[in-house]
Amino acid sequence: MTTIQKTHLYNFTLAELKDWIVAECGEKPYRAVQLFEWMYQKRVTSFEEMTNLPKQLREELSQRAVLITAREAVRQDSKVDPTSKFLLAWPDDVTVETVLMRHSYGNSVCVSSQVGCKMGCTFCASTLGGMIRQMRAGEMVEQLLYSQRLLDDVGERVSSIVLMGSGEPMDNYDEVMRFIEIVSSEHGLHIGQRHITISTVGLVPGIRRLADEGRQVTLAVSLHAPNDELRGAMMPVNKAYPIAKLMDACHYYNEKTGKRISFEYALVGGQNDSLECAKELAALIRGLPCHVNLIPVNYVPERNYSRTDRKQIYAFWHALQDAGINATIRREMGHDIAAACGQLRAQHMNRRAQ
Repeated sequence: MTTIQKTHLYNFTLAELKDWIVAECGEKPYRAVQLFEWMYQKRVTSFEEMTNLPKQLREELSQRAVLITAREAVRQDSKVDPTSKFLLAWPDDVTVETVLMRHSYGNSVCVSSQVGCKMGCTFCASTLGGMIRQMRAGEMVEQLLYSQRLLDDVGERVSSIVLMGSGEPMDNYDEVMRFIEIVSSEHGLHIGQRHITISTVGLVPGIRRLADEGRQVTLAVSLHAPNDELRGAMMPVNKAYPIAKLMDACHYYNEKTGKRISFEYALVGGQNDSLECAKELAALIRGLPCHVNLIPVNYVPERNYSRTDRKQIYAFWHALQDAGINATIRREMGHDIAAACGQLRAQHMNRRAQ
């Protein structure tokens, strides 16, 4: 007996879903619009609930396609702020993290784009164990919908997305862009691209490609050091794309899009948090429309890094402000639930290995 490999419908943009439903089900394209709206606007979890579709089509969809492929492996809810972290598991036994952050100005979801990461940043738990595989667009969609269904229970919605979870989005460029097209569709969740942030460790070709395509997403660049010596020690990617090349790409991005860049800067005690580093950073980015997001580094047991003390964090921030650089200190969320990238997955893998 031949088993039909079911198609994961969350992988499809609306245009792709129209092509699929015509080719595979012999239906008119408008049925795809109805299906898409059931998936994203009503967020049903079964085809049987799609009551304006013919019964025969619903039965055929059940045989040919699937919606939810992930299950919750672990959930942690912070006791100190409205943050929830989920470890979702897929049939091939891989897991990734998703974080739902509730703010006074809206709800944000942090999505993972890869299972693990191969970038090797020395302060990040995501790189522990390397990269297992890429996330498909539909698997990223499932992370988002998982959070949105929780918000549905209280009558709220996801207002912004940050691709800052495990993995390097620019290393999975095509699937990430398909994900963005799906979730920004007016027939779906309709989350504007201006409310979607892509974070990169500095893959220059991806930054330039994003600039050339003219997408309205926000670009965040993980800088973390103001010179090649420091950055190279913390981020292996700096050997391929040193700071001069990275800054050239950032200027190119700004010139092509007119959009401001956000620079992420993780403060590590005794390494990149001196006032000299602050002055060097200010000189490096001066003249480029940007914003610096200072991040007190999260403690990771496998990494020998210490957090910059509070007094020095504010001294670093004041030095940037005095130099005319727009900077903020990221508010810590989920500190009690291993909310740093990769921490929950690393804990889960360690428990399974014991």
